[in-house]
Amino acid sequence: MLKVEELVVAYGGIEALKGISLEVPAGKIITLIGANGAGKSTLLRTIIGLVKPKSGRITYNDKDLTGLNSQKIVTTGITLVPEGRRVFSNLTVWENLKIGAYMRKDEAEIAKDVAWIYSMFPRLEERSWQLAGTLSGGEQQMLAVGRALMSRPRLIMMDEPSLGLAPLVIKDIFRIIQEINAKGMTILLIEQNANMALKIADWAYVLETGRITLEGTGSDLLANPEVRDAYLGKKKS
Repeated sequence: MLKVEELVVAYGGIEALKGISLEVPAGKIITLIGANGAGKSTLLRTIIGLVKPKSGRITYNDKDLTGLNSQKIVTTGITLVPEGRRVFSNLTVWENLKIGAYMRKDEAEIAKDVAWIYSMFPRLEERSWQLAGTLSGGEQQMLAVGRALMSRPRLIMMDEPSLGLAPLVIKDIFRIIQEINAKGMTILLIEQNANMALKIADWAYVLETGRITLEGTGSDLLANPEVRDAYLGKKKS
């Protein structure tokens, strides 16, 4: 289990996170919704060690991660799929996947994992020797997810995986999220497509200007009038 306790993060004296606490139980899909600037990405970047907190505590399976660098945190079984995909555009699809396994030495198992990722994302296998920068946005997102999975994480955090993608591709991404969760992987999902995120979430939090204002099951928040009015407008699908 990942636990965040009374976490405060500040940029130049301005608090982006104001003492938030949440839990991500093993094997569950937990989603965090909120408007732009609410602090969602800051939370993920702090958990993975890219941002240092002002105060508070982050633990994973009772191990204190607070203040550790990102490389040490990755070794505990946590990985991040960042917003905006951020693939290595001048490397091939296959090379990007191999980079995801850079801390591993088990070549036979690495090959098995590449085959598993190709089975989930057949388009990546078709383009295995294509430069990542020439892929479509949806294909780059698939590659970013696949690269993260190559580290064999137990907890994968995703920052806006559907951002800027076509509706059919978004459905594919959410299908894959559920598929990898069904294999036992824990997922912490940040997503502006609140409707789809809440439909697959076991538990959800609403973050507003650095504070958690609501929490509950995904279905409970889908039915909540405040959440519907703020995040589930007719244009969202």
